[in-house]
Amino acid sequence: MGDPKKQKKKYDSPRNPWGQEQIAAELQLIGEYGLRNKRELLKARTALSRIRGIARSLLGKEESERVKLENEFLQSLSRQGILSENANIDDVLDLDIKDILERRLQTLTFRKGLAKTIHQARQLISHGHIQVGKSFVSIPSFMVTRKDEPNIKLAPELKEKINPTITDQEAKIDTATPKPRK
Repeated sequence: MGDPKKQKKKYDSPRNPWGQEQIAAELQLIGEYGLRNKRELLKARTALSRIRGIARSLLGKEESERVKLENEFLQSLSRQGILSENANIDDVLDLDIKDILERRLQTLTFRKGLAKTIHQARQLISHGHIQVGKSFVSIPSFMVTRKDEPNIKLAPELKEKINPTITDQEAKIDTATPKPRK
């Protein structure tokens, strides 16, 4: 079967983690996007720096080689939903961490109105109540592609619990009247 892959860190730590402005900005992002801890923020920041690093390396290549690789790279980012379809390489360098965090399943679930708060969106996802296409996803940090974005929906059994056909008034009356014994 082969050897297992060597585990490696998926994020880079900041050089100075105790800067007052940096801590305030990180806490604001953690609250806005409902992240569990700073590690999730650092993973997104590292993903952004890798994307921007690829763009910088493409700018340094020869023109003939660069055009082909640049088109493939921009199409890939467009499929992921990070960039628009008519973006250029300069737009990649202008990306912000919010562009990456907006593609998370947790954020898109909240933005679509499937959850009342960003934290409820995280709970619905981790409990397995959110579907992307035909599969249930239980990972809040799942990166949703542009193609899958319209296919995010609540599980059918949860829709019945949230939007019951019986009204609250009828439910109170139903529970108040005792059922006859046989």
